[in-house]
Amino acid sequence: MDKQQLVRRVAISTVSLLGLVLSNSIVADPGSRRANEVGSMGPVPKAECGPSDHTESGLQGQTTSQERSSGDSQRGYNCNLELVGQFRGEGAFSQDGPSYFSHCAYMATENRAQQAHPGIVVIDVSDPKNPQPTAYLADTKAALNPHENNKVNEARGLLGLAQSNGPNFAVYDLNEDCAHPKLASTFDVPNSSGHMGGWAEDGKTYYIGQSFRGVNGIMPIIDVTDPYHAKWLLNWTFTGDGRPHDLSTNASGTRMYSGQPGNFGAPITDSSFGPDGLVILDMSDIQFRRPNPQIRIISRLFWNDQGQAEQMLPFTSNGRSYLISTDESGGQAGVGGLAAACARGASAYGYSNVIDITDETSPKIASKIMLEVHDPANCSKFLNEPPETGGGALDYSTERCAIDRPGNPTMAACGSRGTGTRIYDIRDPLHPAEIAYWKGPAPRTAFLPGSGSWSPTTDRTVEKQAGLARFVWVPTGNGKGHDKAGNAPQLTNVVDPVTGVKVTFPDLNSPPLGGEDFQTNLIMPEPTVFLNKQLPACSIIRPTATNGAAMGALRSLTADGLFIGQSKAFFTFLRDLAENADAARREH
Repeated sequence: MDKQQLVRRVAISTVSLLGLVLSNSIVADPGSRRANEVGSMGPVPKAECGPSDHTESGLQGQTTSQERSSGDSQRGYNCNLELVGQFRGEGAFSQDGPSYFSHCAYMATENRAQQAHPGIVVIDVSDPKNPQPTAYLADTKAALNPHENNKVNEARGLLGLAQSNGPNFAVYDLNEDCAHPKLASTFDVPNSSGHMGGWAEDGKTYYIGQSFRGVNGIMPIIDVTDPYHAKWLLNWTFTGDGRPHDLSTNASGTRMYSGQPGNFGAPITDSSFGPDGLVILDMSDIQFRRPNPQIRIISRLFWNDQGQAEQMLPFTSNGRSYLISTDESGGQAGVGGLAAACARGASAYGYSNVIDITDETSPKIASKIMLEVHDPANCSKFLNEPPETGGGALDYSTERCAIDRPGNPTMAACGSRGTGTRIYDIRDPLHPAEIAYWKGPAPRTAFLPGSGSWSPTTDRTVEKQAGLARFVWVPTGNGKGHDKAGNAPQLTNVVDPVTGVKVTFPDLNSPPLGGEDFQTNLIMPEPTVFLNKQLPACSIIRPTATNGAAMGALRSLTADGLFIGQSKAFFTFLRDLAENADAARREH
């Protein structure tokens, strides 16, 4: 499967299988060679776009001065991605989520007086072509203005919100009806001034990152073991490194991956005093609720060519553990601005590092997810770019990434302040490649009071899509290797490419077959290229030995992340179906 087939598969098809055997050529060796190997450190290979796509004309990721001044950017740009549906409402603060649970999205707004519906917009996206608002969360100060503290813990179905530049914290229960969240707890946290934060992976602890992230800054810690009686545990003070902008944890919650923000030349009293990069923290005392808890530094990994480190997104691939980082500002946010960044060889804008943390005591940058606009060699080309009217300088920094699954992911989708939403092939984390992008139409002077980028005097010629993406697998009907083969044709004299044996698949819809026993809305045999064109053609066959097959399929699909975000009732229902299917016997 080449990189273009990869993105089209997620856009149009999903395949359900009962079993799969991979050759050694497909699964990379997780041995010591990979531990020491250095991947690509420059711009990723460009996507190969379709003939009908409206593509960028400048550097990879750039919206050129000509595209902006001519009005062409109002059409938007796309490569292998097309818009399916959209909810615009009164605008959104693009960095404030969205967060997601099941078929719902939670979009924060700017909370301006001009808004008819302030607060978190709850959107039902069960029909991707026609997303609809179902509720507006405005009953807490945290919901009215959470900024980047808009996080869902899918394991427990909880939405955590912390007030921007204020003390309020709120947690909403999404399990009964994600389209109408239920307020579980809210209270003011002592001395908190929220900015960004996140959940421990198990959903029992929420960490509130602060608007001041400098030395001696605090991190309030909330116990959400009982979401209906959430409580403040403590405020941890960072006397040195570890101060999080954004954060994530490992599966057990005992390690925090802190994106420590730093800008070049910032004074020690500044919120953006560096260094900039990753700090891995031991959170065991907090996770296990030990008395007199301490947070200990395990390791550090810093870089000096960017600014304002933010997200640290964990995943595993071929037996190794990684993070994808983002930097919000790039080198231009340092002392001296863009010109000084270019002079010292820094990147003008923030990009992503792929960091190998298999040895947590010695994390290493394994590769970079960088576009041409991020390449330090191109920094000076942006010195004379005209700023946005009323909106400041252009910014192509990458701010949020999402992966299609946490184990052996195939794709990453990254939102940006100016390059749109970019999709990358990360099957080999050491050599990522661009496979698609979608840059929305420039909003120009559209009246969007809920948008963080709107003001009465602003003219935006580049769309800002810094929000969090989410992969959703959807079924389709036709196509090779599909999950509904009811229209599969009769195949005669199909030659097995290995044995040379000819096989004929009968028409199951015609006499002497047909009827309920032979209905074809099941997975049927159809020769197809699967995974890689270099492998022999294969067929997906309805099994005859089905003992435990349904439950096995359910476990496999759940492990692949297909049902992320579904409720406990959903899983109970599926387990009942699978158990009944395994226990069923054909009537003769």
